[in-house]
Amino acid sequence: MTDYDVIILGGGPAGLSAGMYLSRAKQRVLILDKGTAGGQVLLTHAVANYPGLPELSGYQLASAMKKQAKDFGCTILSSTAVERIDLKPDIKTLVTEEGSFTARSVILAMGGSPRTLGLESEIRLKGKGISYCATCDGDFFTGQDIVVVGGGNSALEEAVSLTAYARQVTVVHQFDHFQAYEHAVREARANDKIDFIMESTVAEFLGENSLQGVMIRHIPSGREHRLDVTGAFIFIGYVPETELVKNCVVLNDRGEIVADEAMATSVPGVFAAGDARAKRYRQITTAVGDGTVAALSAMEYLQGRF
Repeated sequence: MTDYDVIILGGGPAGLSAGMYLSRAKQRVLILDKGTAGGQVLLTHAVANYPGLPELSGYQLASAMKKQAKDFGCTILSSTAVERIDLKPDIKTLVTEEGSFTARSVILAMGGSPRTLGLESEIRLKGKGISYCATCDGDFFTGQDIVVVGGGNSALEEAVSLTAYARQVTVVHQFDHFQAYEHAVREARANDKIDFIMESTVAEFLGENSLQGVMIRHIPSGREHRLDVTGAFIFIGYVPETELVKNCVVLNDRGEIVADEAMATSVPGVFAAGDARAKRYRQITTAVGDGTVAALSAMEYLQGRF
């Protein structure tokens, strides 16, 4: 007999939703998360478009989802990194620093991690003026001049939220247009504390022990100029956390897990959900939907009907 019916790898909205459905159906469920259950939503300053709920912080939403999953009977192990995974047809085994766990089915919901610019100076000054989380670190930059790198919804929405702390926010974006919803663009442009530098990128972060400025490169001309800032927030997307399973299930050329409409992967009994899965849109609601479908498919698999 296996330790669990289903092990869910990842405790973000997708994993927690799957856990809720499965545990409510009286399945033995374990959720493993290498960080804190809640995933990237924990880093979101405000969630204003979750159906049926008023605006609330990402932390509040994640905490409520985690409590629901636990109340239904999920076992949740946070700060537990999976070191090795074996997805044999009958028994799946996940090896962690806490020991090995087995299950008949696995749901892969590892999500993603913030994409970086890949600069040496970015690595050196990470946590010393460079951040990837406005909710976590915005208060540290009260009254200071900062830059936000990116041009999608996250970049513009977080730039607006950072104006509650910073004296001035400069958005640096590589294109001449934004990849964000029109309402997000309007809100950012209407804010007097936000400036924009388009068709540009950060070529270098300046400073030894703390961020003192950035070198901005205008992409069409190659010209560079210095911008004096003491904070930089980078919102240029996410990289799927799929390194662990790259030799276990089929991935696409972006490293995302390939799954069908039932969230089934290339391995029987293994399903995928959330931002680690190849998909067009990445929202909290789409992750919740993925988790729901993955849970129902896992149930059918356990019952021999999949």
